[in-house]
Amino acid sequence: MLDYPALAAVSAVVREGTFERAAERLGVTPSAVSQRIRALEERLGSIVIVRGQPCLPTDLGRKLCAHVDQVQLLEADLAPVLSFMGDQLDSPVTLKVAVNSDSIATWFPEAAAKFSRETGYLLEFIIEDEAHTADRLRSGEVIAAVSADPGSVQGCKTIELGSLQYLACCSPGFAQHHFPNGVSENALRRAPCLRFERRDGLQARWVKETHGIELDAPMHWVPSTFGFLNFGLAGMAWGMHPAMIAKPRIAEGLLVELTPDTPLNVLLYWTVTRLHASALRTFTDAVRSTAKARLFQA
Repeated sequence: MLDYPALAAVSAVVREGTFERAAERLGVTPSAVSQRIRALEERLGSIVIVRGQPCLPTDLGRKLCAHVDQVQLLEADLAPVLSFMGDQLDSPVTLKVAVNSDSIATWFPEAAAKFSRETGYLLEFIIEDEAHTADRLRSGEVIAAVSADPGSVQGCKTIELGSLQYLACCSPGFAQHHFPNGVSENALRRAPCLRFERRDGLQARWVKETHGIELDAPMHWVPSTFGFLNFGLAGMAWGMHPAMIAKPRIAEGLLVELTPDTPLNVLLYWTVTRLHASALRTFTDAVRSTAKARLFQA
């Protein structure tokens, strides 16, 4: 049998980053947290926490934390019929979810707020590129993910949500300076563009699909959805902006499309563990209903 007080200590250290803050959360001394984790590591014959600032889990530690999260979900379902568990469940359950930055900045808060209001659960978000959020689920780091990856994940179900639509935009002044005669191969090679991070291929994909060109342009690296928007509004570069954010600015004359009416659609999926917990069903219902209303449905 696993030592659940020790697992709770591991989870608290990983979530809080230090033994001291984990001890405060658990209501014990840092020495007690350290002793529990050391005893667990000796029993397992493997390190579960890499001590540092902050403390980080090993692969085994990450899997143990995921197990604790799942146990908490199942115990929460039992709480109404097991009165003696009440004291153990006073602290709200926290779910870890991997979501891409653009979804966090647009439609996903509505789904998350609906879920939180209905359940009282807390959420911890891992921000990751939509092409790689499913990897966080495969590693056991999160319990659900918004992903552009339709591939199956063992022990999980995947639901198609709809497409997050993007528009290639820049400021009117930038367009006048870099694209005075419209979008051309030469202009695209000279005009600076924005890129979220090295796995962001949206700009290159739009140029290839819309103009049949391999993008080779000066790049500004901006790992922030609203940083993208602000630099675009400032006339620094062009980039792919979520239509939900870009359209109001286009209507105000603050942004223009490089090539009008050429949106790029990124199909998103909700991948969630098949754990039989009512909270996950509630979360999935909130995500699906919000996606149906806010994302582009082909």
